[in-house]
Amino acid sequence: MHPTTSLFRRLVLFCILQSTLFLAPAWAQVPATVDFKKLDAYFANAQKTWGVPGISVGIVKDGKVVFTKGYGVLTQGTSTPVDDKTLYAIASNSKAFTSAIIGMLVQEGKLHWDDKVTKYLPYFALPDPYAGQNATLRDILSHRVGLGTFSGDIVWYNADFTSEEIIRRIKYLPSAYPFRAGYGYSNLMFITAGEIIKQVTGKSWYDNVKERILNPLGMTRTIVNIAQVPQLGNAASPHALLNNTTHQPIPYTSWEEIAATGGLISCVDDLCKWMIFNLNNGIHGKDTLLTPQTRTMVWSTHNSFILDRTKPNDFGSTFAGYGLGWGLRDYHGHLKVSHTGGYDGMITSVSLLPDQKLGVVILTNGLKAPINALPHYVFDAFLGRTVTDWSQKDLDRANQSYARDTRVADLKAKRIPNTKPTQALSTYAGTYQTDVYGTITVREVNGALEIDFEHTPNLAATLTHWHYDTFQLHWKKDHPWFTFGTVKFTTDNNQRVTGIEFEVPNDDFWFEELNAKKVR
Repeated sequence: MHPTTSLFRRLVLFCILQSTLFLAPAWAQVPATVDFKKLDAYFANAQKTWGVPGISVGIVKDGKVVFTKGYGVLTQGTSTPVDDKTLYAIASNSKAFTSAIIGMLVQEGKLHWDDKVTKYLPYFALPDPYAGQNATLRDILSHRVGLGTFSGDIVWYNADFTSEEIIRRIKYLPSAYPFRAGYGYSNLMFITAGEIIKQVTGKSWYDNVKERILNPLGMTRTIVNIAQVPQLGNAASPHALLNNTTHQPIPYTSWEEIAATGGLISCVDDLCKWMIFNLNNGIHGKDTLLTPQTRTMVWSTHNSFILDRTKPNDFGSTFAGYGLGWGLRDYHGHLKVSHTGGYDGMITSVSLLPDQKLGVVILTNGLKAPINALPHYVFDAFLGRTVTDWSQKDLDRANQSYARDTRVADLKAKRIPNTKPTQALSTYAGTYQTDVYGTITVREVNGALEIDFEHTPNLAATLTHWHYDTFQLHWKKDHPWFTFGTVKFTTDNNQRVTGIEFEVPNDDFWFEELNAKKVR
């Protein structure tokens, strides 16, 4: 179906008037009811009301790019604008690339979906020995192995471990639920999948992605090495969010070693190609890169989520779950395939309605942004639904959630004044050991305590007395995910220091998994 003449004229005129707006060729099949000018204004307003420094948006429909544009700036306090070629870290949106590569290796007979992980990584183990011995590729790609959400992320975050060293530590983490009887979003399992890809092919995860996906699709601005960011140019700066209002530019952090779970850096222009490829069921031009069997496997529900059946939900959903590297649910009668990504200072989303051949990518350089609201607004427009002001609705929810999070304030309120440590500072100093991580060292330096993490220099901190045997952490490097924390020195019945316990309120990195015993 070709667009009407009036629509053609409207699109051409709009393209001329808005020099920063990129629209599809005239033959793109776009419903005549979709008002791109209205979409453009909505996106611009969302960027301002959320206060995120920059947002880049891309929409594909029926195999064509129909809209791309940037809103805001590369770096807070500057004037250089973002656009469709601006680089952003896409974090966990990389997971879909991992499941696609696994699928290609299955197609080639080099892997099978129900192969046990230990077939390729004999050292692989989980807290539950039975789960470790029987976990399959499908299990690790659908977050059903028994680990809690984000469990173990504090082990790899900013650490110098290799992927193998990270995987060897998984068995020391706590189990959160029985094998295949729950859902725990696990970055560690996608790191494991990346190592399997490396073992089977003899090439790195990224080399496989580049050769099998990026090069064929012409995704020339998708990388994993942060050293290439300034070389390619036009890169958004990550931003930490202070007090839910202030955006502070921060440097890029290398996720190259754990790229299979979240290491890609890309742009709207490239990710539109990726969405079109997926909406075309893995066929690129005359090349079938994903077979129908692989597409069906990856987009089938392998881990189901519980929905409240007693009342309606905002999306008209009757099911929700996780496939292999993709989240799945229905959106008012249409299958929605999507994922989000959270990186140090950036959050992003990729959202598809396969039966409509419709996809939306949202890339942002902040930690508070309408990455779900904007796709839903686009879906409503293309489906001919009465559009909901998703941006305002999600912003209200985000602000309410922030207001409800009183964990840091509660800790500060419980501080007991006018107390002293029960020990001399030199007594707290020493070497502490935890199986899941390694060595944590506490030193007395010039009459004060400092703490160092063997594999994560960026977590180094000074300690000031809080109350009794608890000390406040003052990190020497600022972190976007956490700002306040304490460490408590534990003692036995004879007041001998025996260990350390962490309390660092945040939603992503569980410091309590680093609780350690004093060994000397």
